[in-house]
Amino acid sequence: MYTASTALLEALCETGVSYIFANLGSDHPAIIEAFAESKESGRAVPKVITCPNEMVALSAAHGFAQVTGRAQAVLVHVECGTQSLAGAVHNAAKGRVPVLIFAGASPFTQNGEVRGSRNEFIHWIQDVFDQRGIVRGYVKYDNEIRTGKNIKQIVYRAMQFAHSDPKGPVYLMGAREALEEEVEPMAADFANWASVAPSALPPAAVTGLVDDLLTARRPLVVTSYLGRNLQAVQQLVCLCRRLAVGVLESVPTCVNFPADDPLYQGNQWNEPGQNSVLGEADLILVIDSDVPWIPLVNRPQKGAKIYQIDVDPLKEQMPLWHITAKYVLRADAATALGQINERLDHMSIEEETVKARRAYYAGLHKARKIELLRKEKPEGDVITPEYLTACVRQQLDQDSIILNEGITNVGTIIDHLGATRPGSMIASGGGSLGWNGGAAIGVKLAWPEKTVVCLTGDGTYLFSAPSSVHWIARRYQTPFLQIIYNNRGWKAPKLSMLAVHPAGYASKADDIDVSFDPPPDYSGIAAAAGGAFAQIVRRPDELNKALAEALNAVRNERRCAVLDVWLPHL
Repeated sequence: MYTASTALLEALCETGVSYIFANLGSDHPAIIEAFAESKESGRAVPKVITCPNEMVALSAAHGFAQVTGRAQAVLVHVECGTQSLAGAVHNAAKGRVPVLIFAGASPFTQNGEVRGSRNEFIHWIQDVFDQRGIVRGYVKYDNEIRTGKNIKQIVYRAMQFAHSDPKGPVYLMGAREALEEEVEPMAADFANWASVAPSALPPAAVTGLVDDLLTARRPLVVTSYLGRNLQAVQQLVCLCRRLAVGVLESVPTCVNFPADDPLYQGNQWNEPGQNSVLGEADLILVIDSDVPWIPLVNRPQKGAKIYQIDVDPLKEQMPLWHITAKYVLRADAATALGQINERLDHMSIEEETVKARRAYYAGLHKARKIELLRKEKPEGDVITPEYLTACVRQQLDQDSIILNEGITNVGTIIDHLGATRPGSMIASGGGSLGWNGGAAIGVKLAWPEKTVVCLTGDGTYLFSAPSSVHWIARRYQTPFLQIIYNNRGWKAPKLSMLAVHPAGYASKADDIDVSFDPPPDYSGIAAAAGGAFAQIVRRPDELNKALAEALNAVRNERRCAVLDVWLPHL
């Protein structure tokens, strides 16, 4: 029997889906039957990864897409499962990550008119007026499967949206009757549904930007997520080294520029003061950045020439957003930088100007490096975030990838990892915590030969649904190391409060309801759920040995490891 569900699974295969991260329910009998039929017939279908938690399922698809560029599928249960995706669909939307979400829907018949009609009480309770509306504010495309006769067209169109810039999640739903429909096998070619080609800069903008780059005294690039495209990093390195342009990362979610290059000027987050490098720049190229600076406390100098290049320059999902720019340009970063470099191939470059820029940025880079090394020294019996990150860095190899969800320590992690290889560190790109555990599963499925390491806050670890994460990791053999930066509470709300009320009542209070004392046994949760190597580390002299043992468990014993590392309290 060839049904709409059979065609759905075929369409997913044809669009490059290797895995379906599934949380099955009463709306999926036809899909379950199609999976079983495929095993008997030898029909190729994506592999199912059973996910007891929807946040974990979508985070896993998110992680897979981040390191491969290919959208995977997430299968959830009616509107209940759709709502359980909430934080993860926010992350995929804000991080511009392609993924296809498919949800069943309550049957639309109740007297047996067609196969799949209502036969359980829950079908009335889970019937809502606008299931698609739950996620409409976060997805690029949403639609409902009404017949199996055009199901491949609907899937292809959804994937075309997902993979076209700005990329993002798409959402399909279908009731049981539609999924049970018997249809004729259909031939179709996904190649005819190509994603939109990368856009380029207009020639006049290339000429103007190159002329300004050549004459500027302190040119600076500000970027956040350019590094999601490895070719864009190559083009940026070529441009900056050729003209001695400094690079400042603002809220980076990947490796945008080698941290050991003398032109690299660090990363900025919520620091309550002016960034001196940004303040000195007379020309700023903002490329692939959602928050290049926080104007309340940190902004460019008056008169600085600002160019903005982005696949989403209007920030269409942000109701309030603006930077003052000479040019606002919609273009793919790799394409745009390639155009600029090609233009420079035919230009005369004043070497003395480049030499002076290079000396300026190299001096700042050297001073920053000295200060970072100073901070890495342990402070008595206390493990600092800087010391912890430095110890992690020393035990990584070229086949390691870091998932950074350190929250209040995320900037420290980037500083002291000092990543130089594009693709070796990623973050979610969104603001809903708990991405790292599920994402590690997705990354490991995509890159089974790599060592995957999650650096997470203790609050974020709890948000990640660790019991589901570590059960899935054991069942599907995706071992990774998770290191908890445990300051026994939510430090971010405390810092936010102090930024607004530095001398208020809360600033003097002993307890503002953000501490986790006594803390849970974080690593014990992973051991119980997934047989993980588990250890609590409280002293600096315990750390390197614990890291070595944990990495051995991941690399050689093929099981997860969780290190609960105690930092200073909040």
